[in-house]
Amino acid sequence: MRSSLDFSSWSSLLSTVLGLLLVTCLMMGIRLLFMQTVQKRRERENRQINERLKSLIAAYKTLGGSFTGTLHVNPLHLRDLRRPAADDADAPPAFGSERQRRIRDAVEAALSDVILLGTQDQVRMAAQAAQDMVAGKPVETAALVTSLRAFIREALDLEPIPDSLRVPNQGPTRPGGTAGGARKGGAESGASSKGGGGAGMGAAGMGGLGMGAGLGAGVHHGDDGTPPP
Repeated sequence: MRSSLDFSSWSSLLSTVLGLLLVTCLMMGIRLLFMQTVQKRRERENRQINERLKSLIAAYKTLGGSFTGTLHVNPLHLRDLRRPAADDADAPPAFGSERQRRIRDAVEAALSDVILLGTQDQVRMAAQAAQDMVAGKPVETAALVTSLRAFIREALDLEPIPDSLRVPNQGPTRPGGTAGGARKGGAESGASSKGGGGAGMGAAGMGGLGMGAGLGAGVHHGDDGTPPP
């Protein structure tokens, strides 16, 4: 190292300082490039993890949002549920068919997300559930929901649920609210608006009668010169 440094003259000193500056700038540039590469890779991994967790959490809420009631998915489409009623014109439509269809559609979308972003075991269970749904068999989602719950808690650095705590089996989320309540509310608001319009028209009519009475009194006063009674 000492042999590479020459301070015998100003020219040699200047060349030595320039060489040191060049080496230092080169090392700093390599270090910054390496740090930026590592940072971009880490940010990309974090975005991927966040998107994966977001999708799996949404799938967990859809597949395991209820603890009571019917905890399996009806695999029939709405057209299949209405087919017996179409064959028999007097038969009423199947009860709850629209609700079952919405549950089935939501579960299908959740299974698709799990197949795309889940672990190997989760993909296997989701694919089996999809195959059962295609075959027309009722689908149970409790095992898949348990696997999703354990994976999400581990990814978020949460403590695992102890084995002594028994969690009931979970089923698909039941859709809340129906279109009947909205239609009823719309009808009530329409009736109230109609009532308000009728009251306004009645007030306008009374005003018109009062104006007519005033004009008639004015004409009578002009004819005989006497004030109206």
